[in-house]
Amino acid sequence: MNTEKQIQQQAGTVEENSLRLETEKAEQIVDALNTDLADAYVLYHQLHKHHWNVEGAEYLPIHEFLQEIYEDVEDAADELAERLQALGGVPHAGMTALAENATVEPEDEDVYDVRTSLSNDLEMMGDIIESYRQHIELAAGLGDHATAQILREQLETIEEHAHHVEHYLEDDTLVVDSATK
Repeated sequence: MNTEKQIQQQAGTVEENSLRLETEKAEQIVDALNTDLADAYVLYHQLHKHHWNVEGAEYLPIHEFLQEIYEDVEDAADELAERLQALGGVPHAGMTALAENATVEPEDEDVYDVRTSLSNDLEMMGDIIESYRQHIELAAGLGDHATAQILREQLETIEEHAHHVEHYLEDDTLVVDSATK
């Protein structure tokens, strides 16, 4: 094993990029994408927690639904990291950097009922949706239309998932409570 360490690029820096986006503009977009990346990993872990702990009459569809969402979030995070690297930046990868740069607050380690868990997920998704909208405007305003498009596509996906979570939280259900019979 080679014990020599040779840093190729220091975290927190932005170098020239082959996309021909000025470094000053790229720095702003890289910062925004690193925030989105950190937020994505917080959401990913919270969704995974709920996927593991869901129970009740609607266990299986919610369990599978949460897996679909966290897999989409993981794919989005990968796309964000690759884009910010293409812009000359260094994606946050360590747990400390991700935690320090996330703007969303994860729930604690306790296990909650399904309705509370989904409500917490919906709240976090709403915060991320608002952040994406700001970052789309930032990227477009700086002339990085490709990043704006990536974020638009990811925004559509998270909005769709949020809408479906909202449906799960509605009062109407086909599940009969045996106590009310």
